[in-house]
Amino acid sequence: MSEASTFDVIIVGGGVAGLTAGLFAARHGRSTLIIVPFMVGGQLATIGAIEDFPGFPEGIAGYDLGPIVQEQAVAAGAQFKMVDATGLASIGTHWRVQSTEGAIDARAVIIASGSSARMLNVPGEERFTGQGISHCASCDGPLLKGKRIVIVGAGDSGLQEALTLTTWAQSIVILEQAPSPSAQASYLKRANENAKIRIHCELLVDAIQGGDAIEGVHARHRRTGAINRFDADAVFVYAGLAPNTRWLNGAVELDPRGYIVTDLQMHTRHAGLFAAGDVRADSASQAITAAGDGATAAMAAHRYLQTATPGEYSPP
Repeated sequence: MSEASTFDVIIVGGGVAGLTAGLFAARHGRSTLIIVPFMVGGQLATIGAIEDFPGFPEGIAGYDLGPIVQEQAVAAGAQFKMVDATGLASIGTHWRVQSTEGAIDARAVIIASGSSARMLNVPGEERFTGQGISHCASCDGPLLKGKRIVIVGAGDSGLQEALTLTTWAQSIVILEQAPSPSAQASYLKRANENAKIRIHCELLVDAIQGGDAIEGVHARHRRTGAINRFDADAVFVYAGLAPNTRWLNGAVELDPRGYIVTDLQMHTRHAGLFAAGDVRADSASQAITAAGDGATAAMAAHRYLQTATPGEYSPP
């Protein structure tokens, strides 16, 4: 692939939204490049079991689903480049994606750069990140046989990963700041039935403490202010996601939380620029909806390339 190449479509991001967009764009006959910063799968690559993705009644590991869709995209004709996207700009009738290895141009761009785990921003978090604080149960769980684990967040990810960690952990405490867990009822039922798991709500983590290693988590009750200490050898944080949009440097409109604003066809307010998956406002943050976003964005980009007069197209 020449650095001077101009593609029909560039997709920034290798999660399920980006991979699906690449698959559909290539199947529609568009020259397609998918830019991936490190490995395919995005946030899914850290999930040990996705149980609600259609077609997999026994579930599928997130780190398996990504490569499967990648193979389909490659077979359809999509190309891949492992670089970081560092900027985006409109250049005449084209878009230019700046990367750590130079600029690449396309007639249309689909932003599918996904999201990253939100930080707690509490004492001890920075110090112990990578040394007891994790976001990947399937990666680090085997190292924690017989250990005490605290999980922050009782959404789908928190409970999914708690259930995965029961294979190794001695005990698992889940701390949730809301009055009740937000996870699917099926995950909550299994967690409540597992003797290793306890869920505590309305608790805000104040600090992660320890010496050479993590020793415990301090949390404060939201209403009473009572302080609780939970012994822990490791902490897994699933306290929400933050969109990966800082690299855009103002090139596209964001909502107050930093998500890209689109319509239902994944159009941004800029001709030839689309967004899909967790990075866009009002995303459901589910693997299946990200895949749907990716397909929708690719078909919208295809229609744009078919019908638009360069520089004159206005999204609906």
